[in-house]
Amino acid sequence: MPIIELDEFTAFLNAQENKKGALLGIDNGSKNIGLAVSDLTRTIASPIYAVKKKKLAETAGEIFKAFDEKECVAIIMGHPLNMDGSKGPSAQAARAFARNLLTVRDVPLLMWDERLSTSVVQRQMIEADMTRAKRAEQVDSASASYVLQGVLDRIYGL
Repeated sequence: MPIIELDEFTAFLNAQENKKGALLGIDNGSKNIGLAVSDLTRTIASPIYAVKKKKLAETAGEIFKAFDEKECVAIIMGHPLNMDGSKGPSAQAARAFARNLLTVRDVPLLMWDERLSTSVVQRQMIEADMTRAKRAEQVDSASASYVLQGVLDRIYGL
């Protein structure tokens, strides 16, 4: 299955056999991949953890282990577009990673605009008076959660 657009993704989620099941959020960074998951009713996104980037097979194995354990039916991956909406090197890298991930397992995958998500999450962590070390440890999965929550809000109007 190729990377799909929002309309097709929504139709997939609304199909009777896919009405239940969590969604996995992914924030693809240069060194780490943040993971987040929705609850089974697709209301709230929660950070899980970050996976260190390694060879594709190993990294994909860790991602799909979380996918299976959390009973996910689809993936939302952050798409780091430039502020003007163009696709720079980060966006191209994220899209390439998504395509490679789909060669390991064929699941519905939606790329979602994540402009400023990491900045927003870091600002929230600073306001919560988190230490720099704690922020570094949690920012990737928190960013994945932020992106996933944006999709949940858009699709389900929460």
